[in-house]
Amino acid sequence: LLRSIRHVSLDVAAALSQRSSYNQRLALATTGDRLNGLVRELTRSTEPYALRFRPVAHHWHEIIVSKVEQLTALAAVRKEIEDPYIIGIPLTATQEIFVGREAISQRIEQLLLDGRHPPVLIYGQRRMGKTSLLNNMGRLLPQRIFPLFVDLQGPVAFAADHAGLLYNLARGMQRSAYDQRGVLLPELPRPDFSADAFTAFDLWLDAVEKCLLTTPDSQILLMLDEFEALDAALQMGRFTEALVLGMIRHVIQHRQRIKVLLAGSHTLDEFRRWSGYLLNAQVLHLSCLEVEEARQLILNPIPNFPLRYDEDATQRVFSLTYGHPFLLQLLCSEIIALKNNQPLPERFAVVVADVETAVPSALQRGTLFFADIELNQLRPEEVHFLRQLSQKGEGFVIEKGSAVALPGFSSPDGVVSNLLLREILRETAVG
Repeated sequence: LLRSIRHVSLDVAAALSQRSSYNQRLALATTGDRLNGLVRELTRSTEPYALRFRPVAHHWHEIIVSKVEQLTALAAVRKEIEDPYIIGIPLTATQEIFVGREAISQRIEQLLLDGRHPPVLIYGQRRMGKTSLLNNMGRLLPQRIFPLFVDLQGPVAFAADHAGLLYNLARGMQRSAYDQRGVLLPELPRPDFSADAFTAFDLWLDAVEKCLLTTPDSQILLMLDEFEALDAALQMGRFTEALVLGMIRHVIQHRQRIKVLLAGSHTLDEFRRWSGYLLNAQVLHLSCLEVEEARQLILNPIPNFPLRYDEDATQRVFSLTYGHPFLLQLLCSEIIALKNNQPLPERFAVVVADVETAVPSALQRGTLFFADIELNQLRPEEVHFLRQLSQKGEGFVIEKGSAVALPGFSSPDGVVSNLLLREILRETAVG
């Protein structure tokens, strides 16, 4: 119970940290619904603690409801355009703004039917929406498939030993089962891991299969996000490669109804230790949004969105962001901030001039995104190449196989190849 109450307080803090009042309201309303469920549970309970904590939960629920009503009234008085865009954090399954990705979810469903039981790797540039996709698998996949999402950047990779790693992995699976499908998985007592962690985890998986796989065609999709975090822990020697990756391979090979999906910003070719354990992995590339998906995110991110773009403005937003989910939402969010400061007669119509005006503030707000590319994803010579390239202006084209008129780069094939792989540059037909 105390853990549930703590989660509520953390959710409220996360909601209040949202930049827009719309996203504050959305997150608070979701937390209020969860808290209301806790109140009902305490009302039904006959345990002594229920009588003590029910008034607390009820009072918290009243505070949240009151705050949501205040935010709603304030937006109506100001005639504000609500900003539904989520910048820099993954979308959850409750946020209406998630769009597209039907093709890749259908491909995942097809691979789950493959009797050869291959693992799946989804890779794409950072902020491309991998975690948002995994968070929304519960509504993209059929009900017979139980998606269990675990973020390896958290307690799993930070654990001090194998017992902590497997215990935190199981806890992540438990939380995801409840969030995605409302299912309570079997408990996993922490002391069980002290003597033999791998055996305890294997026995727990037996209980999970018995709990979830109640029909002949039901399956479990174990989704391990940010697998690079676990690789870093293996490199540091905190865990034993043969034991941890061998355990994952054992699940793939011997638990035919548990499918394993990895997600990260690298391919297995860049992590040789993984490729040896994940033979025949099916690789899916998550790239930018398709044109129609991007248009939906610009023009209709939520039902009854009041902002109207003319066609030139829509095209300009797409040409500047190329449908990159983070950049597109960043720019559209800044456009809304700009329009909310304009007089009412001009507020609800976006033209190209508005898009161009919003660009500098979008670049400033996205500083950390661009700094991550420069400092963590590229080599110094690639950064230098991009700086030289930027001086050529928008629309400059490098013709394949020809010399490039940039200082210090007469034939930058290796540099260009990696920038294409990272989707910093794009290959396109010129006609």
